[in-house]
Amino acid sequence: MLLQNRVNKKELKKRIQEESIKRITVSFYRYVIIDNPQEVRDSLFLLWNALKILGRIYIAHEGINAQMCVPEENWEIFKYNLNQDPLFAGIPFKIAIEDDGKSFYKLTIKVRAKIVADGLDDDAFDVTNVGSHLTAKEFNQAMEDPETIIVDMRNHYESEVGKFTGAICPDADTFREELPMVIEELKDKKDKKIIMYCTGGVRCEKASAYLKHHGFKNVSQLHGGVIDYVRQIKAEGIESRFIGKNFVFDERVGERITDDVIAHCHQCGTSCDTHVNCANDDCHLLFIQCEACAEKMNGCCTPECMHIASLSVEEQKALRKGRKKENSLSVYKSRLRPNLKDVLEGLNLKKE
Repeated sequence: MLLQNRVNKKELKKRIQEESIKRITVSFYRYVIIDNPQEVRDSLFLLWNALKILGRIYIAHEGINAQMCVPEENWEIFKYNLNQDPLFAGIPFKIAIEDDGKSFYKLTIKVRAKIVADGLDDDAFDVTNVGSHLTAKEFNQAMEDPETIIVDMRNHYESEVGKFTGAICPDADTFREELPMVIEELKDKKDKKIIMYCTGGVRCEKASAYLKHHGFKNVSQLHGGVIDYVRQIKAEGIESRFIGKNFVFDERVGERITDDVIAHCHQCGTSCDTHVNCANDDCHLLFIQCEACAEKMNGCCTPECMHIASLSVEEQKALRKGRKKENSLSVYKSRLRPNLKDVLEGLNLKKE
């Protein structure tokens, strides 16, 4: 039996948009020793595919990291089956707050070396010696102390659209790149109270242990990340200290937490926090683009991409042949971010 999807992306997206069933978008993770990740992967694919579950799941010897959308009618079956497995029994869920059930369009389960790429040698430190876990209320209380240092353990494009007020937001493209940056920036603050946060909590599990290994005395982390923070503040009527959008890694791209728009269109500079991917499939750069620029640029990031996107599929393939694709984040830094003024003037995209 084929244990992977073979239907093309366009057809899958069409199906998910047309389906009428209600879905619950959920994320969860657990660091747990999995002796045979491939075997676990295959059994989960069979089970979850039968339940019409869609999502992106990574499994490794060190555990599982999952984001998925589950049909509401199969939610209880899904939870029951997961709890029957000793590896995953009692695993805490983070439920999406803004959810139209269209967050994923296929089921992808991959075996990876790690559930989050961090570049660390886990044998070099105690990965189980993590920081203390804080509830939303406790996190807010910790922020009241002016001596507390708040660290955003997400990538730059995530913190650009939403963050906790007063947080240190390293200019990092990846979690792997961010860890040494945080150690360097805080090297003379090892006796300070450090509180960390990320999207769902999984990155902070490893990051807090890494900081403690490097001599930081007082390290805490937001339990369940921003996703569960929002659930808690809504349930308990707590003021949100997180402003803007919470970036999520699915078709929704972001969840609106507060009405604050803290980012700007990368092409004209107007207030905007809408992430899009460049319409040129060979580029696919993730950037922020307002509606006016999207119309003028046909959803592309540069005039070059506009030209390529206007070509036939055959002509685009011919251009790509034998050419190494550039890293999209490198393109972002070199082409868009530092040259916003030039892009603005050169493309005549000022607000009229």
